[in-house]
This record gives sequence, structure tokens and C-alpha cells, in this order.
Amino acid sequence: MSADVVVYVVLVAVLWGGSNPLIRLASKNITEVQADSAIGRFLKEIFYLVTNWKYIVPFLLNQCGSVLYVYALQHAALSFIVPVTNSLTFIFTVICGWILGEERPNFDTLLGMGLVLTGTTICWFDKT
Repeated sequence: MSADVVVYVVLVAVLWGGSNPLIRLASKNITEVQADSAIGRFLKEIFYLVTNWKYIVPFLLNQCGSVLYVYALQHAALSFIVPVTNSLTFIFTVICGWILGEERPNFDTLLGMGLVLTGTTICWFDKT
């Protein structure tokens, strides 16, 4: 496995993990959208999201991560890309959420992050 695949995997995890808290933060007021019918509400919610740049920018970054993920899947083993990317996404989501003012990671979360990093490292050594 080449070093560029590892860079792609980490970049995908950063894009996904970094955009998740931003998307959550930008869409928190969507519950305030009201309409007379379910279809009207759905359309207003779509309009709310599409016209909200604080939602669109992280969403587009997230989708760039998805495109890069598909590219990485073509160049490395599925058994490496999928677990490592999803595991690292968890870590970056926790870190970025904490930076944005969400709750501070507790001991269990930090322990889980350590175990994820350990498992990711073992997986990486196995594939190299």
C-alpha cells in the first residue's frame, strides 16, 4: 500500500469528522421551520438548508471527502480503507465538536479514542 492512500484515508476522516459537527450546528434551527402541510414543511426545510451557507460549506466538504473515499477504495484494500476511515472519522468528530463548544470528551470517550488509534495502527502495520 502506498503512502498516498494513507494520506487519502486521513484526509477523508478529517473532512468527514470536521464537517459533522459543523453540519449539526448549522442545522439545529431546522426544527423551527413551519408549514401547513408535510410537503410544504419538507420543501421549506430543503430551502432553509440550501440557502444556509453555514450548512452548505461543510456539506460540500463532506461530499468532497466522499469522492476522495471512493477514489481511495479503488487504490487499496477494502478491509483497510473502511474500518480505518470510519474509526478516524469518530476521533476527528469528537475533537472538532469539542473545539466548537460541544461537550468535553470524558474518560470513556478518550479511552475509546485511544483504542481506535491502537486498532488503526495495528491495521496499518498489517497492511504494510
